[in-house]
Amino acid sequence: MVERAYRLDLLVDDLVAVEAKAVEKLMDAHFAQLNTQLRFSGMEVGLLLNFRQWPFKDGGIKRVIHTRA
Repeated sequence: MVERAYRLDLLVDDLVAVEAKAVEKLMDAHFAQLNTQLRFSGMEVGLLLNFRQWPFKDGGIKRVIHTRA
């Protein structure tokens, strides 16, 4: 396994994981990556940012909630 495979891009107040992208469109794989990071870290809230989508309010920011089963 690659050591950097599951590193967070940004961690806010030890509560929110932020994954930054610069892609035309967010895909299921991006959400799966953030969900995996949330599961491994034990956090519940993550933000997926797409810097190619501007302004953010038009789809460039997505909140992901990981609930423990």
